[in-house]
Amino acid sequence: VLRASGMSKRKSIDTTEYFDGHFQGNRDGYIQAIISSSTLYIGNLSFYTFEEQVYELFSRAGDVRRVVMGLDRVQRTPCGFCFVEYYTREDALNAMRYVNGTRLDDRIIRTDWDVGFKEGRQYGRGRSGGQVRDEVRTNFDVGRGGYGKEIQRQMQQHPVTPF
Repeated sequence: VLRASGMSKRKSIDTTEYFDGHFQGNRDGYIQAIISSSTLYIGNLSFYTFEEQVYELFSRAGDVRRVVMGLDRVQRTPCGFCFVEYYTREDALNAMRYVNGTRLDDRIIRTDWDVGFKEGRQYGRGRSGGQVRDEVRTNFDVGRGGYGKEIQRQMQQHPVTPF
């Protein structure tokens, strides 16, 4: 994982390997923002998970300032991610330690550091409005709306007719 000092790689929960390509600034600025952040990105949520469920789970790690659910940019429906803001970095660090990799709505969720929520980031970045990963997913996942968007399009173009 990248560290601000020397940019060396190491396993750690206090920073991240992910770099948000939409971040306004360079990699060093991104890392500086990450190491002072108290905001987490939560991924692999079910499309049917409620904000209250996220709040309840993450409150076990500390005082949550707010939860911002990720939404499909077009349909304005949940699309499998959210942001959790804590009042302190220490509480966010507890969530990274103890909540990352746990189950919520029968799904293993993952947490990662985020530079901080800004309006507009709650919307999916995929072509169809959801998350990019759900555009190309080929497996059937009931918790994430069935097949990925590309497979769904192909199925609509070439429907299977019964004999």
